[in-house]
Amino acid sequence: MKFKTALFVTACSLTVPAFAQDAPVSAPAQEEASSDREILVTGSRIKQDPTRSALPLQIISNEDLTREGINSPEQLISFLSTNGNGADNLAANGDVTSGAQRGTNGLSAANLRGQGSASTLVLLNGRRVAAHGLTGSAVDVNQIPFAAIERVEILKDGASAIYGTDAIGGVINFITKTNFQGVTLNGFTDITEEGDAPVYRVSGTVGYGDLKEQGFNVMAAVSKSWNGVLYGRDRDFVNGNQPNRGLSIDTRGTPIATAFPINPTAAGVGITQGGTLLGSAASTAAGGGFYLPGLTFPGGTQRADGGINILDLPGGAGCDSFDGGMAYDEVLWAVPGARYACAYDTGRAAVLQQPIDTLTYYGRATVALGAHRISAEVTGSQANSAKRFSENQYTSNNTSLPIAFPLNSLTAATYNDVYDRIAAVFPAIGAPGDRTVDAVGNYGRPITFRYRCIDCGRRDYTTETTTFRAAVGAEGPIGAGFDYRVGASYARSESASVLGGGYHYTGVFTTTSATAAGSTSGVPGAVVGGADSRAPTAPGASAPGIVGLFNSGILNPFSLTQTPAAMAALEAVSARGVALYSGKYEVKQADLSISGPLFAIWGGDVQMAAGVDYRREEYGFNGSSAASLGSAAIFNAAFDNANALTPKTRDVKAAYAEILIPLHEMVEVRGAVRVDDYTGFGTTTNPKISAKFQPFDWLMFRGSFNTGFRVPSFNQIFNGVTISPNPGNSRFDPTTCTAGRVDSTIPGCAAITPETVTGGNLNLGPETSEQYSGGVVFRPMARFSASVDFWSIAVDNTIGSLTIDQLLFNQSLFPDRVIRAGGAGTPITTLDLRADNIGSRRTQGLEVSLRGGTDLFGGVLTAGLDGTRLLKKRERFLPTSPYGPSLIGRFTYAGDLGLKWKHNAYITWTNEDLTFSLSQIYRDGYTNNALPASATRPEYNATVDSYTLYNFAATVRVQKGFTMTMGVRNIFDTDPPFAITYDSNTGAGSSWEPRVADPRGRSFTFSTQVNF
Repeated sequence: MKFKTALFVTACSLTVPAFAQDAPVSAPAQEEASSDREILVTGSRIKQDPTRSALPLQIISNEDLTREGINSPEQLISFLSTNGNGADNLAANGDVTSGAQRGTNGLSAANLRGQGSASTLVLLNGRRVAAHGLTGSAVDVNQIPFAAIERVEILKDGASAIYGTDAIGGVINFITKTNFQGVTLNGFTDITEEGDAPVYRVSGTVGYGDLKEQGFNVMAAVSKSWNGVLYGRDRDFVNGNQPNRGLSIDTRGTPIATAFPINPTAAGVGITQGGTLLGSAASTAAGGGFYLPGLTFPGGTQRADGGINILDLPGGAGCDSFDGGMAYDEVLWAVPGARYACAYDTGRAAVLQQPIDTLTYYGRATVALGAHRISAEVTGSQANSAKRFSENQYTSNNTSLPIAFPLNSLTAATYNDVYDRIAAVFPAIGAPGDRTVDAVGNYGRPITFRYRCIDCGRRDYTTETTTFRAAVGAEGPIGAGFDYRVGASYARSESASVLGGGYHYTGVFTTTSATAAGSTSGVPGAVVGGADSRAPTAPGASAPGIVGLFNSGILNPFSLTQTPAAMAALEAVSARGVALYSGKYEVKQADLSISGPLFAIWGGDVQMAAGVDYRREEYGFNGSSAASLGSAAIFNAAFDNANALTPKTRDVKAAYAEILIPLHEMVEVRGAVRVDDYTGFGTTTNPKISAKFQPFDWLMFRGSFNTGFRVPSFNQIFNGVTISPNPGNSRFDPTTCTAGRVDSTIPGCAAITPETVTGGNLNLGPETSEQYSGGVVFRPMARFSASVDFWSIAVDNTIGSLTIDQLLFNQSLFPDRVIRAGGAGTPITTLDLRADNIGSRRTQGLEVSLRGGTDLFGGVLTAGLDGTRLLKKRERFLPTSPYGPSLIGRFTYAGDLGLKWKHNAYITWTNEDLTFSLSQIYRDGYTNNALPASATRPEYNATVDSYTLYNFAATVRVQKGFTMTMGVRNIFDTDPPFAITYDSNTGAGSSWEPRVADPRGRSFTFSTQVNF
């Protein structure tokens, strides 16, 4: 791939002598500009020539989108080389998520320069849109009315001095058509070579009236798109069973259950079946149960306490006899007691492309009254998405999940088979075929287990998000060369998630409360683990919920096929349709600005702009009544009542001013300052200065310096405290383990599973930033230019939460956040990961933009490249602590993955009737993740390979008003490179990196456009 990359870029270089800086302004935009090409562009309130900007401004036209087969805002954002590599797309947040990623259901966000989705400002026609209703922070770009878009302006620089908060990484401004006439119909399909995961889109735009000739224009656009689902099982590169390469899955919940011992409880509480109290102190005295916690492997002293699967026993069918099955790698995961356990590839059940269908609409009316324009616009969207991931795992537990497989008339055949197979290898539990209750009394005792309930279905959240935005505005001259611009808007985003398949009522009390004397479940007289009559009871079950199905033997965890009665019983206790959570975000805003020349000096007119903004933001988040103490528990449903938030509001009042001083015909200086007053945060002032020096028409130097800020989201301030278990066993305590890995044979290196505390912080303050940039633009002739810009962003008081690993390896900096059972050296019981203003972030990089063109073979041959080179990416956790190691090219489970180099390149030939385009997308490699002991595996690759895709498109203008475009995406059907992304502590991830790669493979696109 490196050879192909070098060859392609070299070809671009040989085709033309130089390249252009940024995409040219599209024809309609030029029509709107005055004769000197000056228009209002993103990042300034003073009109200017966008091709001569002192700031790195990239303009993407509809022609650019067609060339790359980009058909949605999400695809556009992922395409940008300056966009970071966070979990901001529908593939990266499609698996199990936790904490701040709660509200990513159906969300796609922008992440310029890797500063995070909350640090990229998204605008529509220069004004804000509402943040996603569930997150209350990031904007869902899929709400943008793509069918109405004329161009996209991307400011790759800080802009708090113009727009206020959030504009640290940059600004993306979607600009709609304003003087459209006629009718345009579009249709688009994108079908993979495998015939799955289709993408469809149809849209129509209609407009009437010419602003110049008739004095008015009205237009409307509507678009409908569908993304089909793609599962991990549908792609061969999704394979968690690659032990030689250091990847295996840490779950012993399998479709053929793994038998597990359960330890006794001091209070004698446990699973009661057939008069036997399993796992209690009383039953331990009588021999414990079917599977003794102290059972050892034959011929040794190693305890077999890590689970026994009949498929993995000597003579068994093998763990790979079921789909997604593999032998549990007890060496990789440092669990020697799991020698005879199986594992299940959860990545195969995860969604690689979330199914989502989206409807967007846009309407605009503009009236020209002389030189004045008055406009009104309305836009909205409705998106329905389904977030699906691996099936629920059920693990026997004395209290929270008292389930086991009994011996009765329904289960006898299966029970006897499992008993005999285990007894043949472990004679300590009894003799195979012996159906008498011996002195120990193991035969007949229920079998406790871990089980992945395939027939329960994948876990599914169905989310509906609706947005609405209405805006009015006016602009025009006010005399003496001055213009005014005034506007007001209202925007909202509402989201609601409900449970789909895969969730069932538990059937036992699982919560603890002190609401009633003698009650441990919030219900008078109830006991945690006791039957909960509030849950539905399936026909034939002896107890409520899915616990009743297991304990009655209706649901067979040792079979891949359930009986019709079992399937009907699952449906009877299903929680499908239960509300999970919902949220609503609203923005009301008004603005007024004026701009014009102040006076003339030797270099030209000194120009200024000044304005005021007012904005009110409101956010509320609703929990679910199904998660209250008065409701029956639903197993493993990700309710979020702890973070339920009655609507909170804050007002933002701002004033700003901008000035342009032409010191010389070659030198121009711009200055801007903005003062914002935020409810709860006080006043902040942020200046910006930029300059350009153009000694020749073909050469320009430019630079800028500015400060910025980002206020915390409502969630980061007001979220409640949540305590979560940490079921993984891949972490150790660095203060007691010198070996640097989990190894129970080494003192202090046993696996730890502390609980984690997450939540908001009422004392959070804003992030602050300082950033500067400097660059050069070279334009030897009209069709050629090249630019290189250096940028640096320094963020302090960063808002965020430490990850588990960050806290574990920096305990000395946060001693109050690490809670132990006793003094130093005792086991860690709790880690406090609540949000705070933690430390600093330093990021630097180079952005390269090349364009070029020449006449060739009766047409025009053009080529271009946009690339980003990351020079610095470091973080520290406290102002007094040192910066950590470089994060460039270093794998992280969460956050932005800092790739050293990214670029997009293309070659296009076009004439009046035809256009052919070949493009390349390149993403650099990075350090691979290493699971415990993975680096010792013979085929482990310490570095993830680079990723290169080639796309081709051909456009035919059949006749005037009728155009067809055919394309091939991923011409060579390149799979994502192998990467270890599995995280045992969440059960998410697999063998590829969705923050970098596209899982669909080769696909074929076809689009048509008809103009009337």
